[in-house]
Amino acid sequence: MARILAFDYGTKRIGIAVTDPLQIIATGLDTIHPKDIMEYLKKYLLTEQVEAFVLGDPKQMDGSPSDSAQHVKGFSTSLKKAFPTIPQHWVDERFTSKMAQRTIMQSGLKKSDRQNKERVDTISATIILQYFMEQNRL
Repeated sequence: MARILAFDYGTKRIGIAVTDPLQIIATGLDTIHPKDIMEYLKKYLLTEQVEAFVLGDPKQMDGSPSDSAQHVKGFSTSLKKAFPTIPQHWVDERFTSKMAQRTIMQSGLKKSDRQNKERVDTISATIILQYFMEQNRL
């Protein structure tokens, strides 16, 4: 089997998570600046087989698109152009940042480590990927 990559897109950072080849476990992979993401993915795909991309779908509490939705849609379009054979899936990302922050708070890390925004983005991407995997188990 191939891996699945998930993205928590932000205009300053993109958190990335990945499955193991058997698609059992979701793990935080990296946090990348948006301008560097396509080059990063091209290099990654040279060594790893990826079956699908999962993107967090930013929504307001009422289900309407959030202000950042247009940026994520633009990212999605760029992914489709660069990697047309890799399908994309969308997961509602409401609450993932709050869940990530709660996870970090409970982890026992020092305060300086808990305030690392890159860690929040990577954990958010992992939560998005884990949710996708749970929704798609047979």
